[in-house]
Amino acid sequence: MKLLQIILIVFIGLLLTSCEDVITVDLDTASPRLVIDASIDWQKNTAGNEQKIVLSTTTGYYSPDFPTVAGALITVTNTSDTVFEFVENPGTGEYICNNFIPVIGETYNLKIVLNGETYTASETFTAVPKIEDTVDQNNKGGMAGDEIEITFYYQDNADQTNYYLNRVTQPHRAFADLEVEDDEHSNGNMMQESYSHEDFKPGDQVDIKLYGISRSYYNYMYKLILASGNGGSPFPTTPSAVRGNIVNQTDSKNFAFGYFRLAEVDSKSYVIK
Repeated sequence: MKLLQIILIVFIGLLLTSCEDVITVDLDTASPRLVIDASIDWQKNTAGNEQKIVLSTTTGYYSPDFPTVAGALITVTNTSDTVFEFVENPGTGEYICNNFIPVIGETYNLKIVLNGETYTASETFTAVPKIEDTVDQNNKGGMAGDEIEITFYYQDNADQTNYYLNRVTQPHRAFADLEVEDDEHSNGNMMQESYSHEDFKPGDQVDIKLYGISRSYYNYMYKLILASGNGGSPFPTTPSAVRGNIVNQTDSKNFAFGYFRLAEVDSKSYVIK
C-alpha cells in the first residue's frame, strides 16, 4: 500500500509539473480575409465630422498583429448624394474623413473599392437617449453579494422599438465588456443596466458608453457575443464566423468580416467610492 501511495504521489507531481509547460498546437490557417471596421459613431454634443474606417485582414491564431490594408478607395454617400471621402493615413490601415455630416434617421451607403473588387453596405443613423446623471453604487452587488456594483439609467423612447449596445471599460479587464439590449418588455420605461466586478476598489474609474443601434446590428452583435463565449450562458455556442451587412458585389464568395454601423453615442465616467 505504501508503494502504491508513493507511485501516486510521483505521478501527480509529474502531472502538475507538466501543466506548467506552454503547449503550442499546430493549427491550419485559412487564407487572409478582409476585415472592415466601419463604425460611424456620433458622440452627443459634438459635431461628429471626424470619422474613421479601419481595414485589416485576418491572421494566424498566435499572431499578435492584424495586418493593415492599404490602397482602398472608400466613400460614404447620403440620400442627397453628398459624398464623404475617407482618405488613407499611409501605413496605418486607417481611412479618415474630416467633413462628415451625421443626421439621425438618414440612410448612408458605404462603398469600398479594393484590388478590383467592390464592397457595399447600407445603414441608417440611429439615435440614443442620454445617460442619466445618477449612477448608483451597491457594495454588496454581484450574484454572490460580494462585489461592488454600479447601475446607470436611460429613458427609453416609447414611440419606437429601440435597440442598444452597452460598452463598459474598467482597469481590471484588458478589453471592454459589451452587451446588447432591446425594449421589447420595457418600452417607454426608465432602463437600467448594472455592472459589477470582484476587483473594484475606491478610485477605480469605470467608463460607460451607450449606443443607439439598428435591429440588424443588434442581431449581429448578439450572435458575435455568443460566438465569442462572452454571452453569460453556461452552454455557449460553438465559435463560428459571424457575417455582417457588408457585401462583396464582385465576388460573393470572397466576403469580408465586419459591419457598417451608424450610431449616436452617449458617454459617462464613474469613479468607485
